[in-house]
Amino acid sequence: MKEYRIHNKSDKPDNIVEQENDIFLECEELEEKLPRFLRTYFIYLKGNVLPRTRLAYLHDVYFFFQYLVKETSLTDGDDPKDITLAELNQVTAMDVNIFIDYCRKYKVETEKGTVIYENNNKTLSRKKSSISVLFKQLYRDGLVEQNITDGFDPIRVPKPGEKEIKALQDDEVMVMLDAVSTGAHLTDHERIYWEKTKLRDKAILILFLTYGLRLSELQQLNVSSFNFTRGEFQIYRKRGKESTMPINRSVEMVMKDYLNNEREHIVVQNEEDGDALFLSLQGKRMTQRAIRELVKKYTSIPLHTGRKEGYSPHKLRATAATSLIGRGNSIYDVQALLDHEQVTTTQLYASHKINVKRDLVKDMEWEIEREEE
Repeated sequence: MKEYRIHNKSDKPDNIVEQENDIFLECEELEEKLPRFLRTYFIYLKGNVLPRTRLAYLHDVYFFFQYLVKETSLTDGDDPKDITLAELNQVTAMDVNIFIDYCRKYKVETEKGTVIYENNNKTLSRKKSSISVLFKQLYRDGLVEQNITDGFDPIRVPKPGEKEIKALQDDEVMVMLDAVSTGAHLTDHERIYWEKTKLRDKAILILFLTYGLRLSELQQLNVSSFNFTRGEFQIYRKRGKESTMPINRSVEMVMKDYLNNEREHIVVQNEEDGDALFLSLQGKRMTQRAIRELVKKYTSIPLHTGRKEGYSPHKLRATAATSLIGRGNSIYDVQALLDHEQVTTTQLYASHKINVKRDLVKDMEWEIEREEE
């Protein structure tokens, strides 16, 4: 396997460029596994969608081609790369609809046993979109004779606002911060690790709660991202743009506490992780999975649920949004802070009244009133 080196002459930190390069290389690997006549589709994705979206679309198309080979008689090929343009021309809208239905629940045989996969409507909708873009592009280029996408079955996906927004209330946030500060409600086993990581864990939670950062934005942070003299730090948004965030007193306090009293005692294992802000006990940059599990653990405490049922980092983003709007801040200012493309997304949090259901039912105490009569 070839070894790739990054020659970074941009203003972006090396770890950001490395992540972008990893996505680029993974996309190229997937393209090599697919037929060459899809080249115009590859070019379209590269120029019109975000890198992570491009990668997701390529995964979907590769899985569709694997399905054609393994689960249908639509091709004589033994490998996705063997599928011919003539065979793809014979694929109908009904074939794609059957594929989408197959994706709802399917099994994969492995050496260790059978793994059953299930996809919700949101994932199915993305898979349908990936295949739709593929056939539309091939039709535009004259490679397939018909635009079959009009015959694809619709997939019911909840509209924004239909799903109830899940976020911590302010009193629950305080319980969570008390837990990370004192170790309250942690098991004996958890407290062993908490003693070594409590300053790191608190800094992570405070950053999520204050700025509503995305998981990827927080995981990419470096020590050099922070300039305490100027009272600001740099993050990189999902579209690759750099954004400057102001540091308030709480953030400065927890960050300096972590950097001076915990992080500096960790031995960094790899040169590439030398600037990483949040380190594991093994001296490596924390993974997104590790951060997600950390957040679930601490949010489960005020929610009184099992650790696996705790909230995700995205729900701490929702917590930040509802708290900011609840304090009377402008929707447009909150939109800018959270980097929402559309203000309508931010408005969902403005219309979300955490206690509205409690207010509605508090005077409807049927049983208590009956007992008092």
